[in-house]
Amino acid sequence: MRALGIDPGTAITGWGIVDLEAGGQDLQVVAYGVVTTLAKTPFPARLKTIYAELKQIIAEHQPDTSAIESLFFSKNAKTALSVGHGRGVAMLALANADLPIAEYKPLEIKLAVAGYGGADKGQVQRMVKLLLNLDKIPKPDDAADALAVAICHLHSAQLKALIDEL
Repeated sequence: MRALGIDPGTAITGWGIVDLEAGGQDLQVVAYGVVTTLAKTPFPARLKTIYAELKQIIAEHQPDTSAIESLFFSKNAKTALSVGHGRGVAMLALANADLPIAEYKPLEIKLAVAGYGGADKGQVQRMVKLLLNLDKIPKPDDAADALAVAICHLHSAQLKALIDEL
């Protein structure tokens, strides 16, 4: 199974694609990166860039499924709203590609990847490096976070498949 994980944002949207062989334990990174937009660019154009680049990534890597980090409530409403717009555009790209979309809260992602829902960003990134057998932590941080979303989804999908067999 090939999963596309997304860490949504407006300035930076992280993405990561991870493979898991059927019934397997080995995770393998396929590709990762970020979609960046400049603050001085008109907001609708920034959203259009996010959509277009994610659409291209989906077409190139052909994921079977997708997952996106849920929006958490921020003290800064303007930031939360902006991230929400970026998240919506990302979800539209996934939906238009007919990909199943799973949503995970930050706590769920940390728990799935680091084994502890209170893990800090560095702990999660070190576990992404370890789980994907990488030489170094993926950069930028948003790409590492997106890989964590994909790992969380693959683990969750594998567990759900086992439960469904019972």
